[in-house]
Amino acid sequence: MLSILFGLTAALSWGAGDFTGGLASRKTGAYRAVLYSEVIGVAFLFIIVGISGESFPNLKIWLLSMTAGVVGTIGLMILYHAMTRGLMSVATPVSALLAAAIPVLIGAFREGLPDAATFIGFGFALFAVWMISQSAGGVTDILAHLSDLKLPLLAGIGFGLYFILMHEATSTGATVWPMVASRSGGTVLIVLYMLFTHTSWKVEDKSAWSVITLNGILDVGGNIFFILAGQAGRLDVAAVLSSLFPGATVVLAWIFLKERLSRNQWIGIAAALAAIVLMTI
Repeated sequence: MLSILFGLTAALSWGAGDFTGGLASRKTGAYRAVLYSEVIGVAFLFIIVGISGESFPNLKIWLLSMTAGVVGTIGLMILYHAMTRGLMSVATPVSALLAAAIPVLIGAFREGLPDAATFIGFGFALFAVWMISQSAGGVTDILAHLSDLKLPLLAGIGFGLYFILMHEATSTGATVWPMVASRSGGTVLIVLYMLFTHTSWKVEDKSAWSVITLNGILDVGGNIFFILAGQAGRLDVAAVLSSLFPGATVVLAWIFLKERLSRNQWIGIAAALAAIVLMTI
């Protein structure tokens, strides 16, 4: 039960983080928003380390966590690149679905299949991720852009590998230090990218800092709760429930930005609720 609670909390935190990240990106650009939220997240994690007194992990855990941060950040950058090519309705559902599906396959091999209700819940959850992430014409868009799936698929692989590597790195009980390592790896990658592309570092809109800070804290919260979900139960349950984060994002956009939800998204939200019920039976 704790695994389910932590997984849902991760989804809520990540969803709220994506919502604030979207607002920050509008104010200062995607890569600057990601970079500074990563840095703020690391600073926040050092505060948590100081309070918790968690022991420094061994080299294997550190390297696994840094690798997770790098592949996850690569997935994020690929996703953003796909979106700049006008493929948002294609990129988001495909990458989110694959990110959830890969840990399910790995979990089945390593831990065996879950019980029938949970397995059916996986189906509802994956369907929910697909539907929530789409616009009204999302399925039609995807069918019309089958040749453009390679970038979203690569992004989804990056996110799925992040789930798996972080679960492996934190399986011995470490929580906060692996997150510091993961964030550090992601931050170094973004800094190198910005140096290589000569991207400006300056945040012109000073009001963006409050949103960037909130985004950094919420994203860290999502990661920590995902780790706790994996430690309390199965990797596949933690990953699938955490991957419901698009639901929180679209609901927040509906409430605060008055964005209309499509029929597909309402169906997806209903499917997500059904998935949660099935996994808690």
